Amino acid sequence: MLGTIAIILIVLWLLGMVSAYTMGGFIHILLVIAIVVILVRVIQGRRL
Repeated sequence: MLGTIAIILIVLWLLGMVSAYTMGGFIHILLVIAIVVILVRVIQGRRL
């Protein structure tokens, strides 16, 4: 479930890069959260 959320956040971030006028900083904060979630999953059990 966390992996799915991380993927959705990354997609939202990429959309934010395409259209720079939409919620700029908020999308980048979501990207950081997604990366942290992925790293925690890799460190805990090596499953993505």
